[in-house]
Amino acid sequence: MSDLSVTVESIAEEEDDVAAAIEERWSLYEAYNELHALAQELETPFEAPAVLVVGQQTDGKSALVEALMGFQFNHVGGGTKTRRPITLHMKYDPHCQFPLCHLGSDDDPSVALPKSLSQIQAYIEAENMRLEQEPCPFSAKEIIVKVQYKYCPNLTIIDTPGLIAPAPGLKNRALQVQARAVEALVRAKMQHKEFIILCLEDSSDWSIATTRRIVMQVDPELSRTIVVSTKLDTKIPQFSCSSDVEVFLSPPASALDSSLLGDSPFFTSVPSGRVGYSQDSVYTSNDEFKQAVSLREIEDIASLEKKVGRLLTKQEKNRIGISKLRLFLEELLWKRYKESVPLIIPLLGKEYRSTVRKLDTVSKELSSLDEAKLKERGRTFHDLFLTKLSLLLKGTVVAPPDKFGETLQDERTQGGAFVGTDGLQFPHKLIPNAGMRLYGGAQYHRAMAEFRFLVGAIKCPPITREEIVNACGVEDIHDGTNYSRTACVIAVAKARDTFEPFLHQLGARLLHILKRLLPISVYLLQKEGEYLSGHEVFLKRVASAFNSFVESTEKSCRDKCMEDLASTTRYVTWSLHNKNRAGLRQFLDSFGGTEQLTTAGNPIGFSLPQDAPSGATDTKSRSDVKLSHLASNIDSGSSIQTTEMRLADLLDSTLWNRKLAPSSERIVYALVQQIFQGIREYFLASAELKFNCFLLMPIVDKLPALLREELENAFEDDLDSIFDITNLRQSLDQKKRSTEIELRRIKRIKEKFRVMNEKLNSHEFAQNLKAASSQQ
Repeated sequence: MSDLSVTVESIAEEEDDVAAAIEERWSLYEAYNELHALAQELETPFEAPAVLVVGQQTDGKSALVEALMGFQFNHVGGGTKTRRPITLHMKYDPHCQFPLCHLGSDDDPSVALPKSLSQIQAYIEAENMRLEQEPCPFSAKEIIVKVQYKYCPNLTIIDTPGLIAPAPGLKNRALQVQARAVEALVRAKMQHKEFIILCLEDSSDWSIATTRRIVMQVDPELSRTIVVSTKLDTKIPQFSCSSDVEVFLSPPASALDSSLLGDSPFFTSVPSGRVGYSQDSVYTSNDEFKQAVSLREIEDIASLEKKVGRLLTKQEKNRIGISKLRLFLEELLWKRYKESVPLIIPLLGKEYRSTVRKLDTVSKELSSLDEAKLKERGRTFHDLFLTKLSLLLKGTVVAPPDKFGETLQDERTQGGAFVGTDGLQFPHKLIPNAGMRLYGGAQYHRAMAEFRFLVGAIKCPPITREEIVNACGVEDIHDGTNYSRTACVIAVAKARDTFEPFLHQLGARLLHILKRLLPISVYLLQKEGEYLSGHEVFLKRVASAFNSFVESTEKSCRDKCMEDLASTTRYVTWSLHNKNRAGLRQFLDSFGGTEQLTTAGNPIGFSLPQDAPSGATDTKSRSDVKLSHLASNIDSGSSIQTTEMRLADLLDSTLWNRKLAPSSERIVYALVQQIFQGIREYFLASAELKFNCFLLMPIVDKLPALLREELENAFEDDLDSIFDITNLRQSLDQKKRSTEIELRRIKRIKEKFRVMNEKLNSHEFAQNLKAASSQQ
């Protein structure tokens, strides 16, 4: 009798232990569900463990999720049927005969509204149709559904949009864009280390890694990935011999890495057909659908055993069917939940302290909404903003380059590239520091160095014979030719057309760089807690004043540079434009002694001037000087002809004869090159100096006074309109209330995890104590 009573008591204790364990699991699942909703709403760094389903568009993801849940709800079919991730918080409830569903609000994920299955299905279909019409047909914002049902496992599953494998070619560009968008969305979800990735493959050959190719970019070792081969019932008939089936069930390490989670893949089949009462429906209830899933599992095992000609081992059977996958996921997630509890508690504590500080900041802002304090805060912001601007120009590493820096290629895309008259860009890789992500003074210096490098290497554009002849024209007193004037006309025209576009391009590039200082300065102020959050009208006024100042200063500086360019291409001054007289003299001498002017069959050798003329390019005086020099340098070795005859012949070939000889063409070309080079050197030095003096320096010495004046003028206006005190007070009151609600939620979840951690520790201690006592 005593033995019977002991047995009854032990059974009662076991039942109590089971009930306590179930209650413990439910409490922990509920805590994690709340944590997941909080993480989605606040975009906090912590995440609850969950199963992330990843697969191609037609791998049967949504059907697999429905089979795991035990009922149908999703928009299933060909094409893209999931355009937003669907998070399913499933909870096993043996007393719930029908699925009890709640749909999370898009505005507040913590609020879950009771919905029927048909309503949830209609909502998902409506969202898919809405997104299909949007420019970006996919959204990373999750649809959150909470479900209690007698067939539900205790799981949190996230069903993602199906990956797309578009065909190549221009006509498939739209689908290719969608494919990249889906892949980016799925990759971002897989980045969460807490998620278990359920990788679906619809292939009978493990060497084809359609979905694994994407998954392994995030999880190279597949250490947190479960591989599932879907549609097993359609693959079994494809195998011609038992050895193929054996390889499929137990893939070699060369085809599938053995380090994947669960050691080997799972194999599942989901019967086709929908639940409903329409003519196309196959099942009248979810119970029938659940029975069909179980029957399909039995049939798959039987078909496999028939193919391989033997009974499957227990280990092999444990990998086949929805029920086995569900059990594995449930136990794995429960283990992850227990392991993560001690790690979640300090994260929640950190978030709680951060929210407390946020609430204190809002309270302080509310208490400081009076005129004197607002003016003082505005002046303080002015000083701090200028300090950050100066710091960025002088150089700093406080702002992260990966967020605010630009490579030269990025800079060219956003601020414009230096493009010559030929429409070509210089390869950016040849510019020093081109690949580095720079900002502030370092980026300004690189842009100026690129300008100096490109403009300094520009050669004079090609000169045609037609241009030389057209530039000769007719003088106002005679119809002879003046090749020095011709060279000046061509050189200044070429220089003006070549260099003017670079001035506008340099101004646009430097303006882009200087305007970028504003958001970077704001980031630095926010980072140090010195930003005037909530005062958007005031901040927009400061930003507008800064941008207006930079734009007007850049235009004024560019106008000064345009004046310089106009002056140096309007009037040629030989002392300025002819920078390399020795080179010109050597060039002319090289053919002056060899070129023979033949007049009346008599060769005449001559040498061009040894000294370039000085002064303005007066055409008449130039002709006289040129002729006198040429006449004085006629080769004395030719004693057959007199000096007067040589002069006449020279005049005939250079002044009176309009037939362009090679020697005349070369002289014009050489003069044009020298004048162009002189203009280029002066333009380059002048432009760099002026942009430094009249664009960069005003940021340092004129901007502070202008911003201060703008600030004081703003204070003299209606202060309420500048700081928007009324709306700001309402906004801060609302922010305070929402922060208080957020603080209470974090505190409640934090307390749940603390209690759960104590229970888990006490339960583990009790189990260890019981095991120790049984061994004695």
